This record gives sequence, structure tokens and C-alpha cells, in this order.
Amino acid sequence: MQEVQADKLSVFEIKKAKFLEFREQKRFADAYAKTHTAAEALALPEGKTGLRLAGRVVGMRTMGKILFAHLYDFTGKIQVCVRKTPEAPEVFDRFVEEVSVGDFIGAEGELFVTKTGELTLRAEGYTLLNKCLRTLPDKFHGVEDIETRYRQRYLDIIMSQDSRAVFQKRVQLVKALRQFLESDGFLEVETPVLQTLQSGALARPFNTHHNALDIPLVLRIAPETYLKRCIGAGLDKVYEFARCFRNEGISATHLQDFTMLEFYAAYWNAERMRGFIADMFRSLISNVFGSAQVTLQGKDIDFGGEWPVYDYCDLLKADCGIDIRTLRTREGLLAEIKAKGIELEDVGTMNWANIVDTLYKKVTRPKLTQPCFIQRYPADMAPLARRNAEDGDYVDMFQFLVAGVEIVKAYSELVDPIDQRERFEEQMTARDAGDDETMPLDEEFLAAMEHGFPPICGVGIGIDRLTMVLCGCENIKDTVLFPLLRPALPRAEA
Repeated sequence: MQEVQADKLSVFEIKKAKFLEFREQKRFADAYAKTHTAAEALALPEGKTGLRLAGRVVGMRTMGKILFAHLYDFTGKIQVCVRKTPEAPEVFDRFVEEVSVGDFIGAEGELFVTKTGELTLRAEGYTLLNKCLRTLPDKFHGVEDIETRYRQRYLDIIMSQDSRAVFQKRVQLVKALRQFLESDGFLEVETPVLQTLQSGALARPFNTHHNALDIPLVLRIAPETYLKRCIGAGLDKVYEFARCFRNEGISATHLQDFTMLEFYAAYWNAERMRGFIADMFRSLISNVFGSAQVTLQGKDIDFGGEWPVYDYCDLLKADCGIDIRTLRTREGLLAEIKAKGIELEDVGTMNWANIVDTLYKKVTRPKLTQPCFIQRYPADMAPLARRNAEDGDYVDMFQFLVAGVEIVKAYSELVDPIDQRERFEEQMTARDAGDDETMPLDEEFLAAMEHGFPPICGVGIGIDRLTMVLCGCENIKDTVLFPLLRPALPRAEA
């Protein structure tokens, strides 16, 4: 083990010494004027001249007086050829001396096709931009250790086309969502990340302290109450890609810090919004994937046609025989769950609504593969949603699911300040009983509502989870460039 470590150290020291030598000799350029990305160059015809490409060398082989290297940027890889010619032998000689795998260079020349049919840049010159001091992973195996992939994501992206594709798709998804919303007149706004009260969702917050003001604060768990204030101000359609923080458990589909798209429209209800969501996702899938049929983790998902709409309570009863409409207390619900032989983990001090949600996620959600809507939720499950006009025990809320994962939640918003205050007070009772996921009474938000809100419908879409589902990732961390991890443990001595 000691010999291996010593060998690795010697390689690093050799690379470091060469770096310091080149730095002293001022061989590194501080900029390079690119004309094309790798992908753009690969779309050009043979014989195209005047190209200037830049990127990292991720592979190199020398055969006598000819050298081939692969130049990588985020759009892909392109081959570069350097020949030792009588006219300019110094280009080849200097390249061999200066450049190693991992280094950054710029190269200029024309495109040609090799005998093996690969479009290649014939380099007439090059510029050294920086050197790599550490050895890159083996190009055939890439980064195989999962923790290394998350902790050193830059290596994963360099070595894995699949990882690059996920993050490229994420960018395209966000861009398509933004374009769709703005084409319908929505305005992008920003709301506070540091807040005095947790609001907008049932979740445990992260706590912090503002030293200058000497006040306790929480990190935003949702932008909802602030976006609604924008609606009250007369901004009839608003949206935000909001970084949110919830101090919850870890799972393959949950992150504690995540990106949430929330948008709100004045004078809309849940029914109108459901049609808008259907149009949005058909457009999204078509623009990003080019087809209504997508294969996700081996399952063929069809985004075409009409999507079914299910009632929440009916689905739950059909899947486990429990009718939550008649079991309105926490104790009665838990007793019935036990009688049915259903085991739920970590119910602890959960309130009735959270127990129902946990039950649904165990017995119903995994069965919902194709795109579908679920509606008509008990009012206790959405303290900020508007009660149904015909039956006040329910709220006008729906969720959109794909491949058994909830990727959209929407509801007609509560705009009745009297009802809202009563619900906050109910939440406070649960909070006093030990439920720290409930929302405290928010007098500033109530004051805004008492000044009058129009009818509103709002939507929340988790961007990380959306990317996970549509890209077929097994873990939501695969969709985040730098997911939070415990600090790396010190390496054990050999």
C-alpha cells in the first residue's frame, strides 16, 4: 500500500514540477478565442477551415510523427491530429513536450476525415492554457464509485456521457418550462430565502441566526406565501425557480436542499390549471425529447392522449380497503392500518394528514406508472388550499404523477382570511402537541390576505425530481451537480 501511495505521489510531484517550470517560463495563455464548441465543429463538413477549438485533452496517442488527441468540452469530444511536418516540425515537438492527458489547450486548423471515418481537426497550431496535476480516471471505466461520482462531480461529467446528458437535459427542461410560462404572460420574480417563519408547506425547517439583526431565522421551505403576496399586489401571473430547504429524511427521491418551480395565476381554479399543466407537459416532452413516448427505467411512458383523473380517497380505499373519509382521527386511522396488517415506518408524532400521505405512498403511488392526475384531497392535507364549494371537507387540489412519482402539485388557493386564520390556529394546536412540521401562525401573511386576494391557482414542481423521472435516474442525487454529503473521512494510514 505504501509503495502504491509513493508512486502516486511521485507522479503528482513530477506533474507539479513541470507545471511550476512552465509557469516560470510563462507558457500558459490566459485566454483563447474559440470559434466553435466540439458539437458545433462535429456538425460541420470536411474541409472547413479557420476553426479554433478549446477544451481538456482526455485521450492521446502518438504513432511516430503523428499524434491524435481527444479534446473535450461540455458539448462532447472531437479528435485533434498533430503531424510533424517539414514546414513546421516545432508544433509537433512542442506538443509532445508540453501536453499531457488532462491539460487544457486551444487548437486551430481545418477539418478532415480519417481513414476510420472520424471527423478530426488537423491542428496547424495550438495554445497551452493550463496543466492537470492529478491523473484522470481510466477512460474505459470512468468514475465507478458512487460517492466519488457525487463528491467529485467534475470527474464524473468529464468521463461519463450519461452524466453529461442528464445535466444537459436538466438545462433544457428549465429553459422549456421558463419559455412556456413566459409565452403565457407569467413574470419571473424572486422571494426571500431567509425568513422569520416557516411557511408554504408542512416541513421541518433549517434554522439559522442573523447576527446583524440578532434574530433567529429559517431557510425557506417554499416561496408560496410570498408569491401569493405578489398576486395580491396585482402581478396576476408570477413564477420562481426557488431554492428550498427542508430538514427531512434522506431517500432516493428526496433532497434536503432542492429547486422548486412554483407559479401562480390570478382568476384561475384547479380545473383550468389542470388543462394548462397537460399542455405544458406535452410541449415539454415534445421539445426536450422529440416524442410523446419516453422509456423510463425500462417502462414505456406515453404522454400522448388524455390522462386519467382519479379521486384520492377512492384510490386509497381500492388499494388497501381503508376509507379515510370515515376515519378522521389519528388513533382510529392507526388502528385500522394495524388491523389491515400494513406496516408504516417512522409514524412517530405524525399528524393525521401525514399518516394518510405515508399510507398513500406505500400502497397506491407505486402502482401509478402512466401519466395521471389525482384530485379531491381531504382539507387537512393542504392547509393553504381552497375548500371545495360543494363539500368543504375537501380542497380543490390535484397532483400529476409519472412513473409512480409526484412531479406536480397544484390547487385552488385559499383566499378567505377567516378560514386561513382558523387553519393556522389548528396547525398551532398540532404544533403545541409536538408536531414541528406544522406552520406557525403568520400574521404578516394574514394581513396581506385581509387586504384582499383574487381567486388564485398555484403549482409546485420539483425540478430535481422532474429531471430524475424524465431522465430515468435511479437516485435524485444524479440530477444535482453537487449534492450534499458528509465531509470525507480522513484517509487511514497505510
